[in-house]
Amino acid sequence: MPELLLRLGSRSWRHLLAAVVGVALWCAQTAVVLSGTLTPAQQDVVGAALVLDFAVGVAALAVLPLRRRHPLLAACLTGAACTVSVASMGPAALAVASLATRRRREPLVVAASVFLAGAVVSEFLYRPGFLFTEGSGFEPASSVVLSAVFFAAAVATGRYAATRRALVRSLSERALTAEREQALTARVARDAERNRIAREMHDVLAHRISMVTLHAGALSYRDDLDRAQTAEVAHTIQENARLALAELREVLGVLRSGGAADASPEPPQPTLAQLPALLADAREAGSTVRFDGGEVPGLPETLSRTAFRIVQEALTNARRHAPGEPVVVRLAGIADDVLEVEISNPLGPGPGTASAPGVGLLGLAERAELAGGTLVHGPRPDGSFAVTARLPWQS
Repeated sequence: MPELLLRLGSRSWRHLLAAVVGVALWCAQTAVVLSGTLTPAQQDVVGAALVLDFAVGVAALAVLPLRRRHPLLAACLTGAACTVSVASMGPAALAVASLATRRRREPLVVAASVFLAGAVVSEFLYRPGFLFTEGSGFEPASSVVLSAVFFAAAVATGRYAATRRALVRSLSERALTAEREQALTARVARDAERNRIAREMHDVLAHRISMVTLHAGALSYRDDLDRAQTAEVAHTIQENARLALAELREVLGVLRSGGAADASPEPPQPTLAQLPALLADAREAGSTVRFDGGEVPGLPETLSRTAFRIVQEALTNARRHAPGEPVVVRLAGIADDVLEVEISNPLGPGPGTASAPGVGLLGLAERAELAGGTLVHGPRPDGSFAVTARLPWQS
């Protein structure tokens, strides 16, 4: 209902303006015509002509609703009405302006021909014969020129309105496009964040779960363990399971917080500073790990975190697919140049007892790419499997 009233209001003010312009011109003409010296017979003719003028103006106003579906017809009818009615000038201006908004030249030429032909007939035949305007200040040629200017002003107004509508429509479309792009950007960001969280969960949990799987598998086929050794292996399984649950809670806690103001701060992600602890865990799990390379000072935090995740995932893969084989971790870097991380191990004699490979290496390749580097992995001619990452040193 409010929208209907708004549309009716937007149309009514135009009709009202056309009526006001027509009535004002009719009053001005009446004052000029009646100010002259007229005989009683002429007064009767002039009175009838003025009444006809006003009646035709009302009829022209009633034609205006046709301008939306039949703009040329409305412009021609109101333009022809101006031949005998100055009160029709307001409705004619509105009809011509509405026709001009269509931006088509041929209909405007037709409407201009009708309007100017009516102006010529009115100024040279109708007004001298029925309103007796000779010597009253009306110059027929000047009046025709003024009619042409009036028609041109109506056309210019219509063109301006059409241009403004097109501009508003364009701005509205741009706003809608911007909203859609913003929604798409938000969706892409959410998907990227979900992928990041998935990689974080994989990196955090795969290491611990692989150790649980390794020790549980040892218990399943080792029947030579005494009670103390069995208890020690069970304790290792319990401790790694507890750590896995704790780290899972941390990741899910960050996910649940959703950036809320009262959310607890996100725990810091591990960097190469925790690499000795990671290697110690791997050795405690029964892997033979050799670290080749000293401390690389001055590493940016993001680069250090990415390198740690690469080492962590590569150790997990080695333990899963080549259990019992020695692993070599090598770090080499030049400040402000590139950091190279390499983890290699001999290929196992057969398929590992763990499950099929997952998406860990794919996630690491994405991490390296996001950091501006590269990561390659695969078997070598010497029978070893290597994961090699080259990461740019970005301070």
